[in-house]
Amino acid sequence: MNTKKKSRIHISGDKLVLMAAIVAVFVLFAVLNKNFLTLTNIINIMIAASLVGLVAIGHTYLIIAGQNDLSPGSLAAFSGVMAALLVSKGMPFFPAVLVTVACGVLVGCFNAFMVNRIHLEAFIATLVTQSIVRGFAYIICDGKPVSISDKTFLTLGKARTLNVPLAVWIMLVCIIIFGIILAKTKFGRSIYAIGGNQDAARLAGLNPQRIITISYIMMGILCSIGGIIFAARMNSGQPAANVNLEFDAITAVILGGVSFVGGVGDMGGTILGIILIQAFNTGLTMVNVPSFWQYVAKGGLLLFALTTDYIRKQKREKDLLAASMKNL
Repeated sequence: MNTKKKSRIHISGDKLVLMAAIVAVFVLFAVLNKNFLTLTNIINIMIAASLVGLVAIGHTYLIIAGQNDLSPGSLAAFSGVMAALLVSKGMPFFPAVLVTVACGVLVGCFNAFMVNRIHLEAFIATLVTQSIVRGFAYIICDGKPVSISDKTFLTLGKARTLNVPLAVWIMLVCIIIFGIILAKTKFGRSIYAIGGNQDAARLAGLNPQRIITISYIMMGILCSIGGIIFAARMNSGQPAANVNLEFDAITAVILGGVSFVGGVGDMGGTILGIILIQAFNTGLTMVNVPSFWQYVAKGGLLLFALTTDYIRKQKREKDLLAASMKNL
């Protein structure tokens, strides 16, 4: 008699639907443009996804914790300009990166301060930051792109390992690290706890304000790193770059199954959401959809993500009610 147990990998129905949507998107655009499934284009999709992916990691933590952030696009643009400006003034690349990331930390602290101390809604608080940081991005460079000539800086955007760009490897490493932290550590469990019920988490001995502050700081760091990498890819720091970046990241996270009301989600779903949103965006460009209609399509995808999130929320509440009735 065979006593060996067969290991099974459980994949939720939501993720299966998302996988099916990814396959449908790839098939659709492959039919419309024969170059869509080429190796070169797949790598281009991965490169484009690297920035959205870094921001989506931060949003996964924040949204599960019941928070939000509308400033990543502005912070990424500011970080690219800041790093390019510092290097152009003679500062070595690595100290320039540290200074820029420190600015990202400060922005994260500012967001957390407005949420925790002034008690602004995260949506409003980070909308304030979005405007302020974008303004500083223009101010420090007089509204002009800052060209990059430093070889080390440019290597960050051009280097490849196993034909995969360094930017993609950085995103993958961050996904693995932050995914493990979220799923396997006390801090990760704390994120779910305060997103599910902040008052209950506080009574259980957690410090929601500290956890929220750390989450915003993580987002600031990820946005700064992403902005620096994007500047290296573009050969310049551009104050007008990355407009609406946060909406692509939020769409990816919500599509991936993270609940907009907090307490539910995982990094695996976020990965699938990133693939779907970036394949969708790249496909629209490759089939020559006018830019104005691309905004409409992206808005429709975000609406779809929010609608599916609402349906999942209703199902969870129904299942919870049914379970509670059984225990009576």
